[in-house]
Amino acid sequence: MLIKRPRIKTPLPGPKARRLIESDKRFVSPSYTRSYPLVAETARGVWLRDPDGNTFLDFTAGIAVTNTGHCHPKIVKAIKRQSKKLLHMSGTDFYYEPQVELAERLSRLAPGNTEKKVFFCNSGTESVEAAFKLARYKTKREKMISFFGAFHGRTFGSLSLTGSKIKQRENFGTLVPGVTHVGYGYCYRCPYHLHYSDCKIACVSEIEETIFHTTLPPDEVAAVIVEPIQGEGGVVEPPPEYFPMLRELTKKHNILLIVDEVQTGMGRTGKMFAVEHWGIEPDIICLAKGIASGLPLGAVIAPSDIMIWEPGSHASTFGGNPVACSAALATLDLLEGGLIENARVVGDYFKQKLLKLKEKYPVIGDVRGRGLLLGIELVTHRETKERAVQLRNEIVQKAFQKGLLLLGCGESSIRFTPALVINKGEVDAGLEILEECLQTA
Repeated sequence: MLIKRPRIKTPLPGPKARRLIESDKRFVSPSYTRSYPLVAETARGVWLRDPDGNTFLDFTAGIAVTNTGHCHPKIVKAIKRQSKKLLHMSGTDFYYEPQVELAERLSRLAPGNTEKKVFFCNSGTESVEAAFKLARYKTKREKMISFFGAFHGRTFGSLSLTGSKIKQRENFGTLVPGVTHVGYGYCYRCPYHLHYSDCKIACVSEIEETIFHTTLPPDEVAAVIVEPIQGEGGVVEPPPEYFPMLRELTKKHNILLIVDEVQTGMGRTGKMFAVEHWGIEPDIICLAKGIASGLPLGAVIAPSDIMIWEPGSHASTFGGNPVACSAALATLDLLEGGLIENARVVGDYFKQKLLKLKEKYPVIGDVRGRGLLLGIELVTHRETKERAVQLRNEIVQKAFQKGLLLLGCGESSIRFTPALVINKGEVDAGLEILEECLQTA
């Protein structure tokens, strides 16, 4: 098979890219986290070009956003068509077809047979904020349970639920009170995600047997919020029994189960919603990122008997924008038309190739994930499981210099979230570069 590779024509960043980066430093907030000096100019599918003519293979998809690939022609066509008809007419106050049509489709696609409703917003953090408020409104309870390693967003409510990195929380003062964090899918005393063989899914039993008997009355808890697979936390997947046990626990105490599918949803794991892998129906689902293939859109899906808030209780001026909704409808067509299956098939191929690299390179301590949400954990020594943070950072930088775009996650993991249009040849091309970086590590 002829493998297309990235082409790097200039030292990175090139002269045109450097000029833009200097201007960025003068005028753009320094809070943004730029892993390396990539300047994107144009992109198609999984390929990206900078202003100096360098081409890159993108294994990030804009942080799991462009699920249908960069600038998919059907998405572009839908955007152009809608933009000629109606750009904006706030769905909070008025009605228009794309929003209603998308709400109906999402309601029918969500797990379970209950009748559902959809609230639209602009982003993942907004969808989590809305779910947080809805849980309190429905249950008349205030407290929440979240998980260490979780990332739910950076606004005050979602940040209060986030348990990923101290940098995301420090210097912001008191957050929303009443949030308890527990271990995710493994014993909270174990500092590593590398193996589950000695763990007893302690995060669930700890809630029932310890927290509910010592510090947190269960009848004061509105909801448990959880990612099916922790993305920012290191692409961490729980043991098979975890979600059924968690669902049973929440039902026992009349606690809502919120599933944050912002990164895992919209076909990324080989199913429309990642929680479908465990066969449970959550009470509330949060969506964003891949829902509109690059346009800002978020959504909250919940049964009609849960989404009971009255007019004015919550709203969003731009949420459910007609152009974004049209892009989302085209996205669903593509996902159901074969991209979810491609994510499953190519994702399995990708994971098997990563497992072969693990056998060959001891610095790969673990391979995790489903579909096209995959990750590797880098370690200094596989037996001691000591995380190789600096090595991870070096490999990400080396890959960029060779034209492969990667992102870190967790403490020492590399995350692979390419567009769902990726083919096996493109996977091979990227992993060939990754292996070159591992060889010189």
